[in-house]
Amino acid sequence: MARPRSHSGPTMHDVAAEAGVSQATVSLVLNSASGSRFSDDTRKRVQDAVQKLGYRTNAHAKTLRDGVSGIIGFLGDAVATAPFAGKIIEGAQERAWEDGLLLLTMNTGGNKALEAASLDSMLSYKVAGVVYAGMYHRRLDVPEALMDVPSVVLNSQDRRGRLHSVAPDEELGGLTATRHLLDAGHTRVAMINIETLESELPAAVGRFRGYTQAMNEAGHGVQPELVRFGRGNEEDGFTHAIELLTAAEPPTAIFCANDRTAWGAYQAAQELHLSIPRDLSIIGFDNQETLAPHLRPGLTTLELPFVEMGRRAVDLILQGAEPDGQVEFITCPLIERNSVTHPKEKP
Repeated sequence: MARPRSHSGPTMHDVAAEAGVSQATVSLVLNSASGSRFSDDTRKRVQDAVQKLGYRTNAHAKTLRDGVSGIIGFLGDAVATAPFAGKIIEGAQERAWEDGLLLLTMNTGGNKALEAASLDSMLSYKVAGVVYAGMYHRRLDVPEALMDVPSVVLNSQDRRGRLHSVAPDEELGGLTATRHLLDAGHTRVAMINIETLESELPAAVGRFRGYTQAMNEAGHGVQPELVRFGRGNEEDGFTHAIELLTAAEPPTAIFCANDRTAWGAYQAAQELHLSIPRDLSIIGFDNQETLAPHLRPGLTTLELPFVEMGRRAVDLILQGAEPDGQVEFITCPLIERNSVTHPKEKP
């Protein structure tokens, strides 16, 4: 005779009976226990039974038993509200869900008091770990409380070099962008950076290093008259592009260190009645979805790998996230559109 269900809902015993497996097998499958090996068919039967019966695990009991909850904390300064960095949360949440965990997201807006309160709340829930994310790639002062729980710095780096960090490979991205222009046949390749190198902003420094390496490898070297340092905005992109394009020997291509700068360069080309890419090739960086695909022509650019970085951070939490101080760089893929072509030959 079938065991009657309690008023609180189906039990693990009910799931085991429905799936035709032992209760221990159900427990191991649902908790993704390390070292447990089951066939895909067994896992599917358990998962189908869970869905059919509407079974839910007792999260409170699990916390009491294991000392940690089925929750990963995600603490960001402004990631949730940034126009394009929300994909970090998408990747982290997707990866957590694959192992049956929830992502508890808190957005602090850079408020240190709110950050401390949010972190204290997360730790009170016995989270399995904390992803500490920055809105853009920089070096962060990490809260001491993160030393007490598996933690990963995401889209930034731990200034003191204690926690494992996951960040975009800015230098490789700058190298890839510049090589793309060189491979198209350009020799006078300018760069408009997003800050001066003295700022030590990893994006500005890394992207310029990549540009320098590519130009040196091609035998052209870095010519100071082809390099400008802006603030990463449309206005500076326009101003610096006008300067470059009205010089005695203008570049035939410009590597803009972010898409907003590239937008300004597009406007400069229009002002000077230059056609992109026939008269001038432009490549950007970031692949801002609200901007890069909508320029005319579409902007060839490097994509910040937000989804992959978010997934990797959660992977590290699930592996225990040892505080080894390593910085793990994730490749920024090239997104080709229509803003780059071979330079027009002079008559």
